[in-house]
Amino acid sequence: MDKPPKPQRKDVFLNYKIWLSGLTGNGMIGDSTYALLQLIGEKGSIRAAAAIMSVSYRKAWGDIEQAEEILGYPLIEKQRGGKDGGKSSLTPAAYKLLEAYRALQQKFDDNVEQAFEEFKASLKQI
Repeated sequence: MDKPPKPQRKDVFLNYKIWLSGLTGNGMIGDSTYALLQLIGEKGSIRAAAAIMSVSYRKAWGDIEQAEEILGYPLIEKQRGGKDGGKSSLTPAAYKLLEAYRALQQKFDDNVEQAFEEFKASLKQI
């Protein structure tokens, strides 16, 4: 099986991140918040999602509260305790946020890749 060529010192790569913030620039909704919400939707638990992401429950809950504050609507519906323990589920707005964020990320990926190819092509003239 052929191996891909080893990167050369002169090879240039593009890395970028997308995040949403409030008007003041405080707070952030990015890839980790997206992953956290996705895991809560799958596992039905903030605690389980936090454990998978190797963050504390407190941090996970703080990130959710921060996102809710930025967006102005709830993302999580919590059901406390009981004999089987509590559970968490995503609100319909959270599902829409996940879908919209996924679409935004895809648009950026497609357009950034094209822009980066044009950038590299312009450098070949140097």
